Amino acid sequence: MDNFDKKIIAELMLDGRLSISELANRIGLSKTPCQNRLKRLIDGGFILGFRAIVDHAKLEREMVAFTEVKMSDTRESALADFNVAVSKIPEVEQCHLIAGTFDYLLKIRTSDINQYRKVIAESISQLPHLASTSTYVSMQSIKDNG
Repeated sequence: MDNFDKKIIAELMLDGRLSISELANRIGLSKTPCQNRLKRLIDGGFILGFRAIVDHAKLEREMVAFTEVKMSDTRESALADFNVAVSKIPEVEQCHLIAGTFDYLLKIRTSDINQYRKVIAESISQLPHLASTSTYVSMQSIKDNG
């Protein structure tokens, strides 16, 4: 990976909808070499995909809660069971295995606190090997890169 590749990635992280012509112009290459480099970055797994950044308020999903999860069992098979199950809950936007006083940190997005309570009661609490949860409700997002 050279400086042109790094510039391609940086520009696409800012705007994933750039045309090849505009991308080539911004990084200082002609269109064909830029397109070849982009294809190589995608094929090589450096760029995993592209997605839309949405207005969650307009989609009525602006409430964010972070939930700490403590597990009753932390053997690899228990973690694998949890990983599969939590991946199926659409309201869980992110799930991170954590080194610390708890085992997982979930970012959960819902329309409001009542919907969050329903997700906790009907989905999160049913996850395998879950011992306890603790929730922190986000009052305002200061920085969110999507």
